[in-house]
Amino acid sequence: MMVTAAIGWNAAAHAQNDTVTLDVIEVGTALKLDAPMVETPRPVSSVDREELEERNVQHLDETFRYRAGVRSGHYGADNDTDWLKVRGFDHATYQDGLRVYREGYYQWLPEPYGLERVDVLKGPSSILYGEAPPGGLINAISKRPTAESRGRLDLQAGNREHRQLGIDTSGPLTGDGDVRYRLVGTYKYREGDLDHTENERFYLAPSLEVDLTNDTMLTLRGSLQHDDAVPVNAFKLPYGTVEDTPFGKVDPSTNLGEPGYERNDREQYALGYELRHFFNDTWSFEQRTRYSRMQLDLRSVYASAMVNAREASRGLVYRDGTTRSWTTDNRLTGYWSGGGFENTLLLGVDYQDLKTEGDEADLFSFGSPIDIFDPVYGNFTPVSDSQLEERRNTREQLGVYAQNQLVLADRWILLGGARFDQAETTTRNRTTGTSERAEADELSLSGGLMYRSAAGVNPYLSYQESFEPVSGVDSSGDLYEPREGRQWELGVKVAPPGWNGYLTAAAFDLREDNTLISDGSGRQVQAGERTSTGFELETVGYLTDRLQATFAYTYTDARQDESASQQDQRAPLIPRHQASAWLDYVFTDGTLDGLKLGGGVRYVGETEDGATQVADYTVADAMARYDLTPQWHVQVNVANVTDEEYVASCEYWCYYGESRSITASTAYRW
Repeated sequence: MMVTAAIGWNAAAHAQNDTVTLDVIEVGTALKLDAPMVETPRPVSSVDREELEERNVQHLDETFRYRAGVRSGHYGADNDTDWLKVRGFDHATYQDGLRVYREGYYQWLPEPYGLERVDVLKGPSSILYGEAPPGGLINAISKRPTAESRGRLDLQAGNREHRQLGIDTSGPLTGDGDVRYRLVGTYKYREGDLDHTENERFYLAPSLEVDLTNDTMLTLRGSLQHDDAVPVNAFKLPYGTVEDTPFGKVDPSTNLGEPGYERNDREQYALGYELRHFFNDTWSFEQRTRYSRMQLDLRSVYASAMVNAREASRGLVYRDGTTRSWTTDNRLTGYWSGGGFENTLLLGVDYQDLKTEGDEADLFSFGSPIDIFDPVYGNFTPVSDSQLEERRNTREQLGVYAQNQLVLADRWILLGGARFDQAETTTRNRTTGTSERAEADELSLSGGLMYRSAAGVNPYLSYQESFEPVSGVDSSGDLYEPREGRQWELGVKVAPPGWNGYLTAAAFDLREDNTLISDGSGRQVQAGERTSTGFELETVGYLTDRLQATFAYTYTDARQDESASQQDQRAPLIPRHQASAWLDYVFTDGTLDGLKLGGGVRYVGETEDGATQVADYTVADAMARYDLTPQWHVQVNVANVTDEEYVASCEYWCYYGESRSITASTAYRW
């Protein structure tokens, strides 16, 4: 498969869009420098635009279904957010290298139709990105203007009343090509997996790229997205899902909320720019800045506990507020070489500022109990103003970082970095007059060593750290220390000359300290630890000129301390074993010329939540695409081909997996 890599500007060579094969895919997420993925001594996976389209990815958390180390779909077909676990931990989300915030229910949702590529950096990533959970980060790369004129029109229809219209057009605005534009927009609607749920989305993303001089380029970006939804609240209880009852099982489509009252209206927009400048053949500078704003109106009702053999009590989440954030990242890069060495130095300063404020309520008793086997809606009293609390959260972070990559004798790659952050988080309840605060002054370190062989077999060793502030105080009144993550990884990346593909294998040990646990007297103490050890195998490549294979396997042993008396417990949601395989075959001769067939299977091993056991499951996907002409193609995608009914996971609540999805597409390209 040929992919278009986003080759970053560096001091060695000015940027150009180029077409490269899989074994030299360029990724900038792991280093903040574009470098071949198989020559990067950090764990990173990438999914490009061609694969996003082939598998008809509709939500960000569907991206890595066929990659190692990532768990998705564990909360079912939720339309409130994108749910991902990386190596057993939560992750941070970035878009174009800048943080997009997901504070509580205020979830910024990137639209896949507007993305060129999605990367996942696995494990602690504070060295370049600041405070974050130890699982790593997802970086969604937006479509950007192109030097050549091109465009496409997409139409889709499918089950659950799915319909979508998309437009993507790009090219030069001036005769000499110094000014380029791109306009991406889509409208889509689909009913949810639960009865009486739906989501309608409008998305528009213009961008403009200007060559100010031969050495300076400015890119302006904007996006506007509006979601009008009845939330898919997949919370069900073990009783009636993984546990038998006298009345059978709860139907997966049963809605235990209040569809006439619930809503999830979300409007998000962003404005930003990227500025790149070359001072000379050695030094270059890049600045990225973005302002984001999101307005959320959420009412979500969920089942909380069984009160008798048929009925469950319910709770409510209510949010009516706004988030605003400024993020900026400034990088100075130097490149020089001499006899037997190449050196790249990266120096950076970044700043993040977030404010969230609104009226909120978290009611653990809402309305009358509901019959989980035959629900009747309407037995509730709407939330009153007296039940709302006005809350305001702020977060600031200033970070300074340095990273150096040294290549010796064209074989040895040595990577080292350090970063210092000042981070502060404050949560205020203006109604009750209470507040919580977290501070962190943290030094994060990172290192890596890789041997780049002529045979394309590149073993490596890496070390990474992370930190995440924790709000609140201990029994002595002192602020909690930040949670701290660290990871050792030993692996190999393989891309032999002449093979259009790559293979990676890695063993990792990931640990988080300062985890809050109960001391047995009702107090929270930082005496816990969470660990994740495992092995990953991932390969994408051509077996023949027409047959491409994608394979991934993950073994993860994720464990956590829950209290002073419950130590080293198996973490919920995380299976020990995951595996996936996808095959593509392209016909190039005869009457089938232009036909591409693809299919895959995804296996997720058993999980547990204390005494609750969740069985393993296997899901199959398929696609068929036919190029009618060089401009027109048609495509059919089916996810969960057999409409397998399964419970994806349990963590107090249990969640049915996504039902069968069928989508027919046609696209016109010019």
